[in-house]
Amino acid sequence: MVTARLEHVNVTVSDPERTAALMERLFGWHVRWRGPAMSGGRTVHVGTDEQYLAVYARRDQGYPDGFARRGPLNHVAIVVDDLEAIEARVAEAGLIPFNHGDYEPGRRFYFLDQDGIEFEIVSYQPAKTRFDQAVPVAAQPELA
Repeated sequence: MVTARLEHVNVTVSDPERTAALMERLFGWHVRWRGPAMSGGRTVHVGTDEQYLAVYARRDQGYPDGFARRGPLNHVAIVVDDLEAIEARVAEAGLIPFNHGDYEPGRRFYFLDQDGIEFEIVSYQPAKTRFDQAVPVAAQPELA
């Protein structure tokens, strides 16, 4: 049997450094590589050691033919362990979470980055409740 995995997604943005910094701040990713790219542009690879997002901009910061922002790409989905923590980071970055959903196979929300690229943030972990946090024994009420 042949196995396959997604290594990267390449998207055109207006400012690769800004987008890479956002991904680092939101997801704890790191820049794997940055440098010159086709058409005199610049690319930054930001992600994990196994997979990454390649963010590309032409020298003139425009969107070249064939690299239109609103092409057939619907969104980029990222799986996280703590949906609430990431949503707080998205809001702190000045972006607006929307379209929250809790349906099989997981919970999710979406946001648009500064270039209008839609990201879906999904977690397959159950929602946290106020009972999920441990209370130290010393702080627990005594039983009569």
